[in-house]
Amino acid sequence: MAFIKLCIFAMVIGCTLAQRPGFKIGAGHPKSQRHLPKRPTDPPPSKEEYVPTEQCPQSDGFFPDGEQCDKYYACSDGVATERLCADGMVFNDYSPLEEKCDLPYNIDCTKRSKLQTPQPSQHCPRKNGYFGHEKPGICDKFYYCVDGQFNMITCPAGLVFNPKTGICTWPDEVGVSGCKSEDIFEFECPAVNETIAVTHPRYADPDDCQFFYVCVNGDTPRRNGCKLGQVFDDAKKHCEWSRLVPECADWYKDRLTDAELEELENPKPKKEKKPQRTRGQSRRKPARQEEEEEDDE
Repeated sequence: MAFIKLCIFAMVIGCTLAQRPGFKIGAGHPKSQRHLPKRPTDPPPSKEEYVPTEQCPQSDGFFPDGEQCDKYYACSDGVATERLCADGMVFNDYSPLEEKCDLPYNIDCTKRSKLQTPQPSQHCPRKNGYFGHEKPGICDKFYYCVDGQFNMITCPAGLVFNPKTGICTWPDEVGVSGCKSEDIFEFECPAVNETIAVTHPRYADPDDCQFFYVCVNGDTPRRNGCKLGQVFDDAKKHCEWSRLVPECADWYKDRLTDAELEELENPKPKKEKKPQRTRGQSRRKPARQEEEEEDDE
């Protein structure tokens, strides 16, 4: 009888434990393996290795054409879609993750020099970019074109447009016929010895007191200017206020008054603006409310 009671007790205890969450019947799992995922019965199917193509070296990304600098390919799962940059722009091939077109001055197109057929308009050989003036000898003006619409820009004094870089630079760096230093300036650097040449000597502009020439290495002239109100002192070789250089004391006579020259030389200190007060909520009662209170009395 006692044996039967013991069996019934064991069955009750077993059923109770089996109903507990996470309880496993049978051989237990080692504690070190309880966190591991279930082992798959079959190995996962292996993906086929991508075979690069001329247009798509990788299965996904943006890649340049091998011959044309403004053509590129958008690749998705190895399928190439041919695309073109806007006329005047070229594809930026620095990163296959970015779809970007850029100005040709920033990209090396020597190995893929072909371009799409130009779409010219007034002053714009192509729809986008920087372009020099059409007339020979006009070196300090150029056009900035966007979607075939132009805007003319003038370089600072002494500089000319460089079609190789798209910016204004010194005439001796351009190398364009009719826009070199000897074509632009009516000035020739005096012959000097090597000791003076390495200092890049300066000389006054014979026709303009505000400007002067720097002779790079003693033989290449570059025209520079002093700020408004000043002139170049040829004796001291630097810019000075016009009243202190006798031969140029009246240079600004027809352009600036004595008062304006005085203010340029001795500018008035700028008045500091006081910060505005941040007002809190007013404690004063509105006038109407005060009148209503007086009427109630």
